[in-house]
Amino acid sequence: MKKILTTAMALTIAASAGAAVAQPYGDHHRAKAEQRYDRDVRKAERKYDRNVRKAERHYRAAAYHRPPGYAYRHWNRGDRLPPAYRAERYRIHNYSAYRLPPPPRGYYYTRVDNDVVLTAAATGLIASVIVGLFQ
Repeated sequence: MKKILTTAMALTIAASAGAAVAQPYGDHHRAKAEQRYDRDVRKAERKYDRNVRKAERHYRAAAYHRPPGYAYRHWNRGDRLPPAYRAERYRIHNYSAYRLPPPPRGYYYTRVDNDVVLTAAATGLIASVIVGLFQ
């Protein structure tokens, strides 16, 4: 009888140990992975928000016509604005009327569709984007 009980207990322990090894990651590990993912997403969103922001107000402006051969595109910081968009007709000189701060020396505001991009005058490099300023 003692032998049967010992064998039964040994089998029970072996079965439970095998089941513990065969189990997939528990909720604890899944929760940690989700937290890391959420943290990375928030970090990326903060970086995006610093470079590209939505306009708080919308303004009516004159009709806009893209340069020939160009289609709508979403611009980001670090992109280079093509020379066709750097023409005088796309520059915003009355930036205070749109409650924009004065551009730094060597930069100017450019209207691209309904967005405004802060562009380096020498290279066309985009420093920041304000999405949807114009209606």
